[in-house]
Amino acid sequence: MLELRLVQGSLLKKVLEAFKELVTDANFDCSATGFSLQAMDSSHVALVALLLRSEGFEHYRCDRNISMGMNLGNMAKMLKCAGNDDIITLKADDGSDTVTFMFESPTQDKISDFEMKLMDIDSEHLGIPEAEYHAIVRMPPAEFARICRDLSSIGDTVIISVTKEGVKFSSRGDIGTANVVCRQNTTVDKKMPL
Repeated sequence: MLELRLVQGSLLKKVLEAFKELVTDANFDCSATGFSLQAMDSSHVALVALLLRSEGFEHYRCDRNISMGMNLGNMAKMLKCAGNDDIITLKADDGSDTVTFMFESPTQDKISDFEMKLMDIDSEHLGIPEAEYHAIVRMPPAEFARICRDLSSIGDTVIISVTKEGVKFSSRGDIGTANVVCRQNTTVDKKMPL
């Protein structure tokens, strides 16, 4: 039996929205430690690794390790039916070929449930080696997305280079070149909202 209750349901919606275009089908693995996913994109360039720890859920029950193959596009469609303030509960019975998503409004005046068929997906878990990075950049995700979106109108690739002065995003295409430089500021160390 699997039952996960996430009070901050919008978190699951945002996380899925971030990588659903990159990975189409993936196995969500549930164990005593948490709800996780590891998948590669179709061209085997990008690796998505996600772990939602069991402590982050209001209620977390996973009687035995379970792997649930899901189409992320279909999962995103289901999660779009949940309001941003809704509590999301995932349920799956042992041996079942479906997973149930339940959405509860904060005032408990509306409860919806959606059942989605699971898939059999062959996947292997890759070891992600510990790495020591030469630079770590923290910036608001909306700003990063805006810069990448702006530069994608110039070229197909974005080069990111980091110096003591700041972070430089560059793109080159048929119509010309573009550079965006973000200088380091004191707000870097402030905690970013989720």
